[in-house]
Amino acid sequence: MQDEQLKYPFEEKFKEDLATYLQGKDLVDMMLPDIADMEEKWLGIAEAYLPDGMREFADYPTVSLGWMMYIGMAIAKYWDEDWDIYNKVENLYTYLRDRIDYDHMDDYICEKVLLLTADEHKTLADMVGKCAARTNSLLRHLPIAPGSKDAFQAYLAALHQLYFMGAAMQLKRMGYHMTKI
Repeated sequence: MQDEQLKYPFEEKFKEDLATYLQGKDLVDMMLPDIADMEEKWLGIAEAYLPDGMREFADYPTVSLGWMMYIGMAIAKYWDEDWDIYNKVENLYTYLRDRIDYDHMDDYICEKVLLLTADEHKTLADMVGKCAARTNSLLRHLPIAPGSKDAFQAYLAALHQLYFMGAAMQLKRMGYHMTKI
Protein backbone atom coordinates (compact mmCIF):
# COMPACT_ATOMS: atom_id res chain seq x y z
CA MET A 1 0.00 0.00 0.00
CA GLN A 2 1.20 3.54 -0.73
CA ASP A 3 1.36 4.59 2.95
CA GLU A 4 4.01 1.94 3.51
CA GLN A 5 6.06 3.60 0.77
CA LEU A 6 6.36 6.89 2.69
CA LYS A 7 10.02 6.64 3.52
CA TYR A 8 11.41 10.09 2.82
CA PRO A 9 11.45 12.92 5.36
CA PHE A 10 8.54 15.33 4.85
CA GLU A 11 6.73 13.03 2.41
CA GLU A 12 3.56 13.02 4.48
CA LYS A 13 3.36 16.84 4.17
CA PHE A 14 3.41 16.64 0.38
CA LYS A 15 0.91 13.79 0.30
CA GLU A 16 -1.52 15.55 2.65
CA ASP A 17 -1.34 18.87 0.81
CA LEU A 18 -1.76 17.40 -2.67
CA ALA A 19 -4.47 14.94 -1.65
CA THR A 20 -6.51 17.63 0.12
CA TYR A 21 -6.18 20.01 -2.82
CA LEU A 22 -7.00 17.41 -5.49
CA GLN A 23 -9.85 15.89 -3.47
CA GLY A 24 -11.31 19.40 -3.12
CA LYS A 25 -11.28 19.65 -6.93
CA ASP A 26 -12.76 16.11 -7.21
CA LEU A 27 -9.71 14.99 -9.22
CA VAL A 28 -8.79 12.10 -6.89
CA ASP A 29 -11.00 9.95 -4.72
CA MET A 30 -11.17 10.39 -0.95
CA MET A 31 -9.69 6.91 -0.67
CA LEU A 32 -6.42 7.05 -2.58
CA PRO A 33 -5.59 4.11 -4.83
CA ASP A 34 -3.27 1.23 -4.14
CA ILE A 35 -0.97 1.35 -7.16
CA ALA A 36 1.48 -1.43 -6.33
CA ASP A 37 2.34 -2.19 -9.98
CA MET A 38 3.15 1.46 -10.66
CA GLU A 39 5.00 1.87 -7.36
CA GLU A 40 7.31 -0.98 -8.36
CA LYS A 41 8.50 1.25 -11.21
CA TRP A 42 9.08 4.31 -8.98
CA LEU A 43 12.72 3.80 -7.97
CA GLY A 44 13.90 3.18 -11.53
CA ILE A 45 11.92 6.15 -12.79
CA ALA A 46 13.27 8.38 -10.01
CA GLU A 47 16.89 7.35 -10.61
CA ALA A 48 16.60 8.05 -14.33
CA TYR A 49 14.68 11.31 -13.77
CA LEU A 50 16.98 12.88 -11.16
CA PRO A 51 19.73 14.13 -13.53
CA ASP A 52 17.12 15.87 -15.72
CA GLY A 53 14.89 17.06 -12.90
CA MET A 54 17.69 18.39 -10.71
CA ARG A 55 19.30 20.20 -13.65
CA GLU A 56 16.02 22.03 -14.31
CA PHE A 57 15.05 22.70 -10.70
CA ALA A 58 17.11 25.87 -10.14
CA ASP A 59 15.63 27.76 -13.09
CA TYR A 60 12.34 25.93 -13.62
CA PRO A 61 11.23 24.35 -10.32
CA THR A 62 7.59 23.91 -11.32
CA VAL A 63 8.64 22.13 -14.52
CA SER A 64 11.02 19.88 -12.60
CA LEU A 65 8.24 18.99 -10.17
CA GLY A 66 5.26 19.03 -12.52
CA TRP A 67 6.76 16.76 -15.14
CA MET A 68 6.73 13.96 -12.57
CA MET A 69 2.97 14.35 -12.26
CA TYR A 70 2.64 13.88 -16.04
CA ILE A 71 4.87 10.80 -15.79
CA GLY A 72 2.56 9.33 -13.13
CA MET A 73 -0.40 9.93 -15.44
CA ALA A 74 1.35 8.25 -18.37
CA ILE A 75 2.28 5.23 -16.25
CA ALA A 76 -1.35 4.88 -15.12
CA LYS A 77 -2.48 5.04 -18.74
CA TYR A 78 0.08 2.40 -19.71
CA TRP A 79 -1.05 0.26 -16.79
CA ASP A 80 -4.63 0.40 -18.05
CA GLU A 81 -3.76 0.03 -21.71
CA ASP A 82 -1.47 -3.02 -21.65
CA TRP A 83 0.64 -3.50 -18.53
CA ASP A 84 1.95 -6.85 -19.78
CA ILE A 85 3.82 -4.95 -22.49
CA TYR A 86 4.70 -1.71 -20.68
CA ASN A 87 5.86 -3.51 -17.54
CA LYS A 88 8.64 -5.03 -19.65
CA VAL A 89 10.00 -1.63 -20.76
CA GLU A 90 13.37 -1.21 -19.07
CA ASN A 91 12.67 2.33 -17.84
CA LEU A 92 9.37 4.02 -18.53
CA TYR A 93 10.76 7.51 -17.82
CA THR A 94 13.49 7.26 -20.45
CA TYR A 95 10.98 5.61 -22.77
CA LEU A 96 8.73 8.67 -22.47
CA ARG A 97 11.51 11.27 -22.54
CA ASP A 98 13.19 9.77 -25.57
CA ARG A 99 9.97 9.89 -27.58
CA ILE A 100 10.52 13.66 -27.91
CA ASP A 101 12.77 15.38 -25.32
CA TYR A 102 12.60 16.54 -21.71
CA ASP A 103 11.35 20.04 -22.49
CA HIS A 104 8.35 18.83 -24.50
CA MET A 105 7.55 15.67 -22.58
CA ASP A 106 4.41 17.25 -21.11
CA ASP A 107 3.01 17.88 -24.58
CA TYR A 108 3.91 14.38 -25.72
CA ILE A 109 2.19 12.79 -22.73
CA CYS A 110 -0.94 14.93 -23.10
CA GLU A 111 -1.24 14.51 -26.86
CA LYS A 112 0.15 11.06 -27.63
CA VAL A 113 -0.33 9.07 -24.41
CA LEU A 114 -3.41 10.58 -22.74
CA LEU A 115 -4.95 11.63 -26.09
CA LEU A 116 -6.33 14.90 -24.71
CA THR A 117 -8.09 17.56 -26.71
CA ALA A 118 -6.50 21.02 -26.83
CA ASP A 119 -8.90 22.27 -24.13
CA GLU A 120 -8.28 19.23 -21.90
CA HIS A 121 -4.53 19.71 -22.36
CA LYS A 122 -4.77 23.36 -21.30
CA THR A 123 -6.92 22.49 -18.26
CA LEU A 124 -4.54 19.72 -17.22
CA ALA A 125 -1.47 21.92 -17.70
CA ASP A 126 -3.06 24.52 -15.43
CA MET A 127 -3.79 21.93 -12.74
CA VAL A 128 -0.31 20.38 -12.92
CA GLY A 129 1.18 23.87 -12.71
CA LYS A 130 -0.85 24.62 -9.58
CA CYS A 131 0.14 21.33 -7.94
CA ALA A 132 3.81 21.90 -8.80
CA ALA A 133 3.67 25.47 -7.46
CA ARG A 134 2.06 24.29 -4.20
CA THR A 135 4.69 21.61 -3.81
CA ASN A 136 7.51 24.02 -4.60
CA SER A 137 6.20 26.45 -2.00
CA LEU A 138 6.08 23.66 0.59
CA LEU A 139 9.61 22.61 -0.32
CA ARG A 140 10.94 26.14 0.06
CA HIS A 141 9.30 26.60 3.45
CA LEU A 142 10.65 23.41 5.01
CA PRO A 143 13.16 23.91 7.83
CA ILE A 144 16.07 22.51 5.83
CA ALA A 145 19.26 23.92 4.33
CA PRO A 146 19.35 24.24 0.53
CA GLY A 147 21.76 21.77 -1.05
CA SER A 148 21.73 19.50 2.00
CA LYS A 149 20.97 15.78 2.18
CA ASP A 150 17.61 16.70 3.75
CA ALA A 151 16.87 19.03 0.82
CA PHE A 152 17.60 16.22 -1.63
CA GLN A 153 15.40 13.80 0.34
CA ALA A 154 12.58 16.37 0.45
CA TYR A 155 12.85 16.91 -3.33
CA LEU A 156 12.66 13.15 -3.85
CA ALA A 157 9.65 12.92 -1.51
CA ALA A 158 7.93 15.71 -3.46
CA LEU A 159 8.58 13.93 -6.76
CA HIS A 160 7.25 10.68 -5.34
CA GLN A 161 3.98 12.24 -4.25
CA LEU A 162 3.54 14.11 -7.55
CA TYR A 163 4.08 10.80 -9.38
CA PHE A 164 1.55 9.09 -7.11
CA MET A 165 -1.05 11.87 -7.43
CA GLY A 166 -0.61 12.00 -11.20
CA ALA A 167 -1.35 8.27 -11.35
CA ALA A 168 -4.31 8.69 -8.98
CA MET A 169 -5.76 11.51 -11.12
CA GLN A 170 -5.43 9.49 -14.31
CA LEU A 171 -6.94 6.38 -12.75
CA LYS A 172 -9.96 8.39 -11.63
CA ARG A 173 -10.24 10.00 -15.06
CA MET A 174 -10.31 6.51 -16.61
CA GLY A 175 -13.14 5.45 -14.30
CA TYR A 176 -11.29 3.62 -11.55
CA HIS A 177 -12.58 4.43 -8.10
CA MET A 178 -11.34 3.30 -4.72
CA THR A 179 -14.09 2.38 -2.33
CA LYS A 180 -14.23 0.39 0.89
CA ILE A 181 -15.68 -3.05 0.48
